[in-house]
Amino acid sequence: MPIVTLTTDFGEKDHYVGAVKGAIYNELEDIKIVDISHSISPFHITEAAYIIQNAYRSFPPGTVHIIGIDSELNPENQHIAVYLDQHYFICANNGIISMLASEINPEKIVEINIHDRVETNFPVLDVFVKVACHIARGGTLEVIGKSISEVKELVGIKPVVNTENNQIIGNVIYIDNYGNVVSNISKPLFEKIGKGRPFRITARTANFSKVHNNYSDAINFDIPHEKREEDGKKLALWNSSDYLELAIYKSNPKTVGSASTLFGLEYWDTVTVNFD
Repeated sequence: MPIVTLTTDFGEKDHYVGAVKGAIYNELEDIKIVDISHSISPFHITEAAYIIQNAYRSFPPGTVHIIGIDSELNPENQHIAVYLDQHYFICANNGIISMLASEINPEKIVEINIHDRVETNFPVLDVFVKVACHIARGGTLEVIGKSISEVKELVGIKPVVNTENNQIIGNVIYIDNYGNVVSNISKPLFEKIGKGRPFRITARTANFSKVHNNYSDAINFDIPHEKREEDGKKLALWNSSDYLELAIYKSNPKTVGSASTLFGLEYWDTVTVNFD
């Protein structure tokens, strides 16, 4: 059974998600639709790119991913379909795919050109669904678009390394539901530049000299529970996507606070690593 995933900034209140699902089922009854997220911050391309990058690998090859973020068609925002890493992605050419394409080269990219056959002011519903169902039926990309060689790049998404190779300057690219702060500094880059040297991570008022592999690594379980420093324990770690994340152990933004609130960090704030 073909699988189509949905990642949008539509939220849950309005009719948009239901309408898109209904349109897919109207085209193909024998299909599985999976919601990745509909809570992307409005028009937040980097946030969407991070989420889809870390979700798509869990799906089987041949899955079709509809990404409905900033999808209104205009001369600077064309629609594309991409075959990459044995998956299909349908979205606007606004930089979302560049985060995936920075690691794996797309095998095929087409600029969708079926708009003259579809009247729409809701492209995710009318255009992306048509393309997704065409692919799910086994159709080729060449039928729905013309081949292009590149996708639009997200500006500034890569961290900067200084000329002395002793500093990485990154940025906050995502804040999760727990208020944990994810940077664009990857573990491979950190190890390549650091070469095992001591380091200091700085993000506003927060400083770290160690990076853990799990949240609980920051807790000394040899100490009796009543004597442990747990609540509000700050830590840096490599998250499941191998990005440098700043966190508070068992944080809750609504009660005890989170890395975002306690460190005063927001999207695109600077995270710096200095190596000795």
